[in-house]
Amino acid sequence: MTSPAKAEGSGSTVALEPELETAAEVAQGDKQPEGRSPGQLMWQRFKRDRTGVVSACVVIFFFVVAALAPVISKLYGKDPYTLYAQEPDYPFLLDDFAMPTGSFGGMSGEFWFGVEPKLGRDVFTMLLYGMRTSLYMALLVTLLSVVTGVIIGMVGGYFGGRVDYWLGRTTDFFLAFPSQLFFIAFMPVVTALFVSPQDETPTYLRAVAIILVMWVLGWMGLSRLVRSSVLSLREREFVEAAKVSGASPWRIVRKEILPNIVTPILVQSTYILPSTILTIAFLSYVGVGFVEPTPDWGRMFAIGSEVYEQDPMFMVFPGVALVIFVLSFNLLGDSVRDAFDPKTGR
Repeated sequence: MTSPAKAEGSGSTVALEPELETAAEVAQGDKQPEGRSPGQLMWQRFKRDRTGVVSACVVIFFFVVAALAPVISKLYGKDPYTLYAQEPDYPFLLDDFAMPTGSFGGMSGEFWFGVEPKLGRDVFTMLLYGMRTSLYMALLVTLLSVVTGVIIGMVGGYFGGRVDYWLGRTTDFFLAFPSQLFFIAFMPVVTALFVSPQDETPTYLRAVAIILVMWVLGWMGLSRLVRSSVLSLREREFVEAAKVSGASPWRIVRKEILPNIVTPILVQSTYILPSTILTIAFLSYVGVGFVEPTPDWGRMFAIGSEVYEQDPMFMVFPGVALVIFVLSFNLLGDSVRDAFDPKTGR
């Protein structure tokens, strides 16, 4: 505010300089709009998507429960291997036809999800350990497939020429395999290479064989996606500028190209993992994956398909769990894609 005052030695009235602004006004005037990184913008969009947040919570819940399966089993007081129908403490778990006594597959305070027909194992712990087997094997297969697909796709797309040609033909060769039939036919061959037909195949060897076969046949789709993305980026101005500045191909690929293709890689990975879980369950269902006594979702479906008329509840729990997880992961992938897309209105 200005206030008139008499100047010394003069009769005229002059206006003094404006008073200093308050500290709050200065702070408010100097405050600049805060910039946000692409990751922060993505997180802001994702948090506004309720479907994505709920799906993420469900997926995290499944992984946490799978990781804590031994702890939960100990607190629960049961395990997935004991034949409780043969224990003296539970003499009436199965009837004369080896089916669970009581309603809903033998559900009770002792056995929350009932018991398995014929053998009398606890269904709740079988589901926990089956979830553990499927989720973490699928996670490992997905990581291996993503790393392989990204490396091969980036090398072929960036260098082009004969390198791209031969890598492309290799990809076409692996794509020519009918994956489901190849799994069924090749899994016994892989295990027979290390174990005599007269001996029982160890569980760890079956797990390694499943991982190897699914890894070999699981990277091609992502490789083609990465290659097409790299082909569209390698002629861009910022890549040409990096070449002119003398940057090595490794630095250009790592610093200039890879950050610009993280979005399709991440989104595609969210679709690979649930598909891998279904494939692992399929292998156990048809008898070339895990076998007794290893708990697995596919084995539970195989047992349930034999007794669904007498005990339909045995198939309900693994079926509901599998559907919820796969649906949640697919919805999470859609939400991640929308969050990364700057044109989305969600």
